[in-house]
Amino acid sequence: MGKKKIATTSIEVETPTPEVGIEEKKTSAKRRVDSGVLSVESTYNNTKLALTDQKGGTLAWSSSGSLGFKGAKKGTPFAAAKVGEVLAEKALALGVKEVRVVVKGVGSGRESAIRGFISKGINLTAIQDQTPIPHNGPKPPKPRRT
Repeated sequence: MGKKKIATTSIEVETPTPEVGIEEKKTSAKRRVDSGVLSVESTYNNTKLALTDQKGGTLAWSSSGSLGFKGAKKGTPFAAAKVGEVLAEKALALGVKEVRVVVKGVGSGRESAIRGFISKGINLTAIQDQTPIPHNGPKPPKPRRT
């Protein structure tokens, strides 16, 4: 068997030039919101904050783990205050002027996260505690068989 010849041809393709005066439509990723809901979830190990609109759609969020705190430092009030400040800056960029706060959990950062958030000048309308409370707790284990 001999060598195969490979024929190459070049094809020129013209790209259409855009018409003068027509610009592409730019979509904004962020939307403007006047009021929102700040959800604070504070556990012994971490503090998470989420800013949502009135219907519950998430606008921005932050946590102490996402800011670089590791281990036991994630659950401290200092880390929670930093999370509140970072989320408040994101909220100001969205145009949020007032928030309603919903708190869940028993961690040490629940109050300091709110204080860090309002330090940037956003007004609070209400604070609601929705910490889940067990009514009877889990069923105890059966006695050991001998």
